Amino acid sequence: MTTFAFEAIGTKWIIEIHDDIPNEKAKAIEKEIHERIAIFDKYYSRFRKDSLVAEMSKKAGGYVLPEDAKAMLDLYVELYAITDGAFSPLIGDTLIQAGYDATYSLIPKDVKMPLIWGDALFYDFPNLTIKKPTMLDFGGLGKGYLIDIIASLLGRHAIPTYTIDAGGDMTTKNKTLVVGLENPENHEQVIGTIELTNGALCGSSGSRRAWANYHHIIDARTHESPRHILATWATAPSTLIADAMATCLFFVDGTTLKHTFNFDYLVLYSDYRVEQSEGFKATLFSA
Repeated sequence: MTTFAFEAIGTKWIIEIHDDIPNEKAKAIEKEIHERIAIFDKYYSRFRKDSLVAEMSKKAGGYVLPEDAKAMLDLYVELYAITDGAFSPLIGDTLIQAGYDATYSLIPKDVKMPLIWGDALFYDFPNLTIKKPTMLDFGGLGKGYLIDIIASLLGRHAIPTYTIDAGGDMTTKNKTLVVGLENPENHEQVIGTIELTNGALCGSSGSRRAWANYHHIIDARTHESPRHILATWATAPSTLIADAMATCLFFVDGTTLKHTFNFDYLVLYSDYRVEQSEGFKATLFSA
């Protein structure tokens, strides 16, 4: 087995190739992974001054998007409508004002409502017109999509069996994992386990990145962090969808999302009720 472990985009990555491959091939794959993540970060990170989204936050006008923006923005268009504007890439400035900024100050300032899509953007891939400068944030699905990009990279190298774990969001191919579902109120415990094979699992909780009256998920309609849910988990064929669904479950019930998307889910509410779709085959522990 070959393992790559490193820090990137603010989280820890562990990539395991469960097959014997030559050392030179492993080195080449690792180099390509780092280069691809660096490109993604340069386009979409709101934590660096030289990124594409940082440029958009300063200057209105027309931009030609990179090819990998399409899957994310197409999904944002769809989910912006389904969530009535709660799930929005326009939340970037609000997150910064709330304190989730480039220095992680976690000190709220004058927090304002994010712009409405039609007032700020006109999107017609590959073109994006910024009507009013604003910081776009891809945090609601970007990590999941990047995991898919790296999975595709491994596929191009004919790697048949692998696991990619980026801060607990993961995908696996031809390998069965038993994954613990972390207790959002005690990170040393799990509330249950789930088996994952040939697919993705993502979770979201306000417990790890929480400060003042906020956590990292903010409803663009209210500029407040939802408090009625402690944690969500979603499984899907792609990590992009699993990541987006884990976030959107804070805004919309799972049955509504399942009308459109192929995924399964578990929601842990603040009163400890659990909502679990039939296809989310987790074993939960009693209190």
